Amino acid sequence: MHRRTLLVAAPALLALPARAHHGWSSFDQARPLYLEGTARDVRWRNPHAELKLELPAEPKLPTDLVARSLPPQSAPVDGPALLKAAQLPTRKDRVWEVELAPLSRMGAWQVPEIKAGDRVAVLGFTFAAEKGDAILRAEYVFVGGRAYGLRSSPA
Repeated sequence: MHRRTLLVAAPALLALPARAHHGWSSFDQARPLYLEGTARDVRWRNPHAELKLELPAEPKLPTDLVARSLPPQSAPVDGPALLKAAQLPTRKDRVWEVELAPLSRMGAWQVPEIKAGDRVAVLGFTFAAEKGDAILRAEYVFVGGRAYGLRSSPA
């Protein structure tokens, strides 16, 4: 009887949408990317908040990026060095999937809930040589003129 249940249930399980959760090892942490645009399709849920970020036709690095203030708790990831090394992606995708932090950390930082249509900037990492999907794992998110460090916790 158990085998019959499995044979009936297996096709249904295969039809469910699958989302891969990426560890840090697949991301090129030597090359921080800066993306800025409009939030689309925001998913404010665990295991981490996500959004699609629609970039402008001609993305640019802001002139004040290196001088931006970062939270002191993010010192272990050397935020100022990341800002200095930040670059634009070489791929021309207009929409990127952005992985933020778990909701518990977003709440601890008091990151305002991002909604579709909000202007958002992120600094983070994508896959080595920008291969695969246009996914960015955010190290920092800039919302409402404020920077939030997503890998650390507030003091």
